[in-house]
Amino acid sequence: MTLSQPQPDMPGIAGGQALSQAQTQFFIPATASLHERRPRTLKHGDSFAVFDHSGDAISGPGSPEGLYHRDTRHLSHLYLTINAMRPILLSSALRDDNAMLTCDLANPDFIGEDGRVAVEHDLIHLRRTRFLWKDALYERVTIRNFDTETRQVSIDFSFAADFADLFEIRGMTRLRRGRMREPQIGPSDVLLGYLGRDERERQTHLHFDPMPDELTDSHALFHITVPPGDRCALFTRICCKQTGATDALPKQFLKSLREAMEALRAARKRGAALHSSNDLFNEVARRSVADISMLSTDTEYGPYPYAGIPWFSTVFGRDAIITALETLWMDPAISRGVLGYLAAHQATSFDPTADAEPGKILHEVRHGEMAELGEVPFRHYYGSIDSTPLFVMLAGAYLERTGDVAYLTTILPHIEAALNWIDTHGDRDGDGFVEYGRLTDQGLQNQGWKDSHDSIFHADGTLARGPIALAEVQAYVYGAWQAAEALFNAIGDHARAADYRDRAARLRDRFDAAFFDAALGTYVLALDGDKMPCRVRSSNAGHVLYTGLAREERVEAVVRTLMGPASFSGWGVRTIASTEKRYNPMSYHNGSIWPHDNALIAGGFARYGYQREAAQIFEGLFAAATYVDMMRLPELFCGFPRRRSQGPTFYPVACSPQAWSAAAPLALIQSSLGLRFDVPAAQISFHQPMLPLFLQSLTIRDLGIGLDKVDIMFDRLGDQIVVKPMKHGGRARIMTIA
Repeated sequence: MTLSQPQPDMPGIAGGQALSQAQTQFFIPATASLHERRPRTLKHGDSFAVFDHSGDAISGPGSPEGLYHRDTRHLSHLYLTINAMRPILLSSALRDDNAMLTCDLANPDFIGEDGRVAVEHDLIHLRRTRFLWKDALYERVTIRNFDTETRQVSIDFSFAADFADLFEIRGMTRLRRGRMREPQIGPSDVLLGYLGRDERERQTHLHFDPMPDELTDSHALFHITVPPGDRCALFTRICCKQTGATDALPKQFLKSLREAMEALRAARKRGAALHSSNDLFNEVARRSVADISMLSTDTEYGPYPYAGIPWFSTVFGRDAIITALETLWMDPAISRGVLGYLAAHQATSFDPTADAEPGKILHEVRHGEMAELGEVPFRHYYGSIDSTPLFVMLAGAYLERTGDVAYLTTILPHIEAALNWIDTHGDRDGDGFVEYGRLTDQGLQNQGWKDSHDSIFHADGTLARGPIALAEVQAYVYGAWQAAEALFNAIGDHARAADYRDRAARLRDRFDAAFFDAALGTYVLALDGDKMPCRVRSSNAGHVLYTGLAREERVEAVVRTLMGPASFSGWGVRTIASTEKRYNPMSYHNGSIWPHDNALIAGGFARYGYQREAAQIFEGLFAAATYVDMMRLPELFCGFPRRRSQGPTFYPVACSPQAWSAAAPLALIQSSLGLRFDVPAAQISFHQPMLPLFLQSLTIRDLGIGLDKVDIMFDRLGDQIVVKPMKHGGRARIMTIA
């Protein structure tokens, strides 16, 4: 993500020094555990919402709850009471497709004037049905009386909009803010407004149906009479701008709900579908697909997966590219959308405040007041060292998966600009490796995917001094040059293709000499600014396998090191081994377990024929998912060893859902099966296919190649996996390679 990632373990750094303002300015203080809250989340487009299990958003210090639009919180408080009391929570659930949140509530005991119970609990049922669609939150509250006599109740919605910038909610203090507008109150609607210091007007429009009996700028009160066995409904729409909708709100509710569900259904149908013999895995897979669909925002270039909720619901370059790579085998449309958006927003000039250089690919985009004013540097920010080679890698992977040369030709100038950046600004000192270093003190200090301030260090724990050349970044450059070879061959420029093939071969030799450490049994984490190796066992080495940069003779040692007890916890591979100086299983990057990291490592294992080890990682992550609320893999979890009959230890402020974590189980399917595509030959092949032990059989439906779609079943027969084509037509061929 970014340096702005949550870091509860940040009281100081090596030697007891206090963190500087530059180091701490974007951190998220872990004052409240997201895992403890287990919030309910909704998202559509540029809006998302976070609620507690009762469907409320409770304002207060450290609370992330509310309705957000383009990095501003448009609703900071929403609280429902019945007869001035909070209802009893019965249950709370998101639909499997994430389309709708349903909260079932009941009345508590109502006490009469004589101090006795006048109405017993659980006689009046309230069902809150809520969804998000086109920058508006819709809710229907159905009140049903299960008592034997008529009941009169008062339903009150209290609300507030603080228009806080997301970075304020993440812990930053602002000395100056804009000003709140005078509320505008109508018979059934309220308009709350805020004029930011960026001179932008931000508004929240609340509309109620039927007309409230009392409406102020902070609450809507309804007095309701419900006969025995009867029901009534209250409707609310909360928009992130003033609206002039004329349809009755109940009609708008039903129409918008139908559109939202149809849109999610269309997104799911776009790609292949999975079904297995394991019901729990089927739930994990369904949630993965649903989360990716929900997190993906439709842009003019196609679907673009936003990184995660609540802190990163926006465009991130690295995260979206890796998510696209993980899902490419199932749904190439995501990759096309990511490529198109990032090409259109590629840097074309120098801007030190944004760490921008010509040809560089985006790291992050923000739309809030603080970004607009430059109080944070992320309005259009380019401070990641790996997004640019990963962009070229994705273009090559998209070509291999789809054969869509025509589309890639339209973005070829952007691919060439990215390749040129690697040669010039990426390789700062001309040593053949790509290094990073921020251009101003406001930029991110570390610019690989492990971007905590203390994530790159030497064996003695000393922080590495830049510019820093990360092991995995060199692997991505190798992958980018392989992609360039394929792209230029596809368009008939064989001379340039041969040049990039030669570059990749030379990089392999240089990298092996500089990064492999026989005593460690793996690749070093990085080279520092003095070209001294950071002799640390890390998960980064698995990314070297992922792109094929590793020499064959090194692979066994690297796999053995990554799967040894110091690195493999039983749930997954730790970011650094437990033997390292800065190891802390509760840290963000120094001993934790990241699902996307493990998915790439497993992909590297499978590339070199280590399918069994890939399946072992798959089993660990699947087992972890079964202990998580809604079977949803979070951004990360702690790296403590796996214990019998106990789940993983959760990281307190991990985002959930998180796109590249949601996509990890899908990528692990491809790795376990050794799935590859040859579009010109219309061939789908499975190289040494394996299934993890928790799967006896697996079916993939509507797997596309060219214009054809196929269904394939995989059955375990002893130690062998039998591949059974079930439906295929046209030219499609299916092959198994032992």
